[in-house]
Parts: sequence; structure tokens; C-alpha cells
Amino acid sequence: MIPHEPERAVPDTAPSAAPDVAPLVVPPRDDSAELLDAYSRAVTSAVDSVAPSVVSIEMERRARGGSRRGGNGGAGSGFVFTPDGFILTNSHVVHDAARIVVALPDGQRHEADLVGDDPETDLAVVRITAAQLTPARLGDSRDVRVGQLVVAIGSPYGFQATVTAGVVSALGRSLRSVSGRLIDNVIQTDAALNPGNSGGPLVTTQGTVIGVNSAVIMPAQGICFAIAVNTAKLVAGQLIRDGRVRRSAIGIAGQSVPIARKVTRFFHLPFESGVRVEAVEPGSPAEQAGFRPGDVIVAFSEAPIRGIDDLQAKLTDREVGVSSTVKIIRGVERLDLDVVPRESKSS
Repeated sequence: MIPHEPERAVPDTAPSAAPDVAPLVVPPRDDSAELLDAYSRAVTSAVDSVAPSVVSIEMERRARGGSRRGGNGGAGSGFVFTPDGFILTNSHVVHDAARIVVALPDGQRHEADLVGDDPETDLAVVRITAAQLTPARLGDSRDVRVGQLVVAIGSPYGFQATVTAGVVSALGRSLRSVSGRLIDNVIQTDAALNPGNSGGPLVTTQGTVIGVNSAVIMPAQGICFAIAVNTAKLVAGQLIRDGRVRRSAIGIAGQSVPIARKVTRFFHLPFESGVRVEAVEPGSPAEQAGFRPGDVIVAFSEAPIRGIDDLQAKLTDREVGVSSTVKIIRGVERLDLDVVPRESKSS
């Protein structure tokens, strides 16, 4: 006898084999690639904004006797900052030039006139006559922050429109000019600068100029300097107006000296240093005010004077002809002397 097996339910359709489909794999997000792409966009955007304003400058220097030297005396960079052809650059690029030629980004070349140069800030203004110039946008160097991304454009070794990028390494640096005077509020950057970059713009990622590239410490890597655009605007305005920068003098020779701690405590001085008067020029404002050799200047117009650089910083065009009170230490006395600075003979 054959045992009876219960009937099994048969599905209407037989199950089909599962399709051979590879599983969808979502690649991991590459944050470094996205950051690199964002960095590239920032740099290219800055270049697109300012490159039409950047120029290359060639010049011939005057030889002794007033004649021109043969060949190019030097080369540098600059940038147009007004629609009517005013160009900012470094003083050391065009100082004592017999002939200046400006090359625009489109290849046009124009003879330029030297409007004025100021070796004490290493800034100069030249001018060309050309149509449809694109002026750069000047920013405010007070808004610059350490670590901020910056771009430098110039013509190092004659390679026009060369772009380098880096960050603001430090603010408030001081740079010694060829005259020996300190240039204050200098921007330090690691954006690579080379001979020929001088005078070109240092810009933000928005393409606004925050500095004028000026110097590099050659033995070091990544230590470069730009003069703050606020300094450049002030100097450029005076160069356009007067062809020079007016500065004042009181007619002394001096040097920075330490002050004994017991003296600073006795007179409640904020610093343990000042400027000792070494000599007083006959007939000078200092002589008329009563300065003597050996006096130590500790304040000028209520501003503390720690050394000769502080005193030079106070002797600006705003002090020419304006009576100022100078605090000095003379022996065991602290005296106030009123002096009226005159215009410096070197300005």
C-alpha cells in the first residue's frame, strides 16, 4: 500500500533566480580633494580679479654725469590703481630712472613718467597715458588677519604675470628702508617673492590689494614682506599731490639708549629706554626750544618714545609747523620743551 502524501501548495509562478547585480558602493568622501578644489577656486578668482591691473616695469638708470646707461637698468612690477593711469610700485624699482617703460597684460608697452618716489617707504608712483585701463581695488590693511590666504602677482626674472600663493605669516613687522628709516606695519607672508616681484600687489581671495610686495630675506625660505596698502594710499596721495612726501625734523642727532630702572620708577616712565640727544643743530627748532646734548627724550606729543624709530615715526608731515611738547630727562629733572618742527631737508 502506497502511503498518501498531503498535497503541497504550488505557487502560481516559480521563483526566479536573483539577478547578478553588483551592490552599489558609495565612495568615501574625499575631504582633502574638496579643500584643494576650494583653494584652487579661491586663488584663480583672485587672479581673475587683479591680473588685468598688474604691469611689468622696465627702466634705465642714469649713469654718472647724467647720461643713460645702456640696456635695462632693472625690472620690477606694479599695478594700476586709478583709471587715468597712475601706477604704484616700489621706489627701488624706479629710483633715479632715466627712462621707464610699462608693459600691460595685453602686451602693449608705454613710456611712463615718474610722478614721485619715496625711498623712506620704498614706494613710488608712475603714470602712463593709455585707454581702457583696469584699476585694482585697494582694500584696508587693518582688516587683514594672520593666517589669511593671500596671492602675489608680478614679473619675477621677467616672467610676466607669475602667480604665487601663501598666507599672512605676521602683521605689524618693521622693515628698514635704504635711508635707514623704519617702515612700519609691514605684512609678512610666505607667498614666494623673487627679484622682479617688487612693486606687484599682494591680494586677498576677493582680489582686493592689501599690500605692495617689497622684499624677501634671500637666505631664508618663505619670509617675504609687503608694505601695507594703507601706508601706500597715504604715500601715493602725497606723491600725486606734491611729487614727494613731506616729513618734519627738529634738528638733533640722537641715539636709542637704556634708562636705569630706578630713573624710570622715579619718573613713572612706561619704558626703560629713550633717545639721547648727541648733538643739536645750530639755529634749529631744537636749539630754539632749549635742547642740549645729553638730554634724553622720553615722550613726544604725549606718545612714549622708546627709541629713535619711535621719534622718527612721530616726525610726520602732520607735525610740520605744529608746536609739540617733548618730555625729556635732564640730570635729575623731567622737563617739558615746546618745539615747532620744520620740514626735513631730505623730504
